[in-house]
Amino acid sequence: MTRIHSTAIVDSAAELADDVEVGPYSIIGPNVVVGAGTRVGPHVVISGPTVIGERNQIYQFASVGADCQDKKYRGEPTRLEIGDDNIIREACSLHRGTVQDQSLTKIGHRNLLMVNTHLAHDVVVGNDCILANNAGIAGHVHIGDSVLVGGNSGVHQFCKIGSYAMLAGGTTLFKDVPAYVMVNGNPAEARSMNFEGMKRRGWSSDVIQTLRRAYKTVFREGLTLEAAIAELEPQLAACPELLPFVESLRASTRGIVR
Repeated sequence: MTRIHSTAIVDSAAELADDVEVGPYSIIGPNVVVGAGTRVGPHVVISGPTVIGERNQIYQFASVGADCQDKKYRGEPTRLEIGDDNIIREACSLHRGTVQDQSLTKIGHRNLLMVNTHLAHDVVVGNDCILANNAGIAGHVHIGDSVLVGGNSGVHQFCKIGSYAMLAGGTTLFKDVPAYVMVNGNPAEARSMNFEGMKRRGWSSDVIQTLRRAYKTVFREGLTLEAAIAELEPQLAACPELLPFVESLRASTRGIVR
């Protein structure tokens, strides 16, 4: 049975699975769908159109699915989609998309959004990411899988952050971060790859050495991005783990952090 606190307000046009919990003084508006096993804490506001998957935990004072802060927004029916098994901590703000993009802000599965994380309009977040306290993600940013964004970091609009990348605390990002790469600073600079994470995933020493050489090719040899990609492409067949790195280089539209 759905457990809705007596002080909560749930619009009749919202759809909640049978076992959803809604805490005191929370407000769930129309055109909101909440999946099984999701727990909505006290003082949470969820606006629609928003679809929330299963087994999510949303903590107090979070604002989920609100109108975006883009001045071009004129009330169009844009969306927020959240997958399964995410943890959304206190005071997070997650805004819907805009018609200037895909009308969609999207969060995947098993992500941890720590206190006061902000995801602006049209942001896309993959799976298994951690965004630490006060991370600010501007509009149209795309974040891959298993990305770590350190606390108090700021990401400029339209940036892309490749899978397994890491941003140290306090990083200010204006360009794209390729997969696996670790960056820090204001403005951000590339420091290395997340080789320790590769070891934890059980990757072989041969794979790690290939990625070490690939990092040096891009960041230490003074090549243009196009020339670096051309050097790496013949190695893809022998090392599939190199593909996310090369694909993130190809996909860059703002230039990569160097």
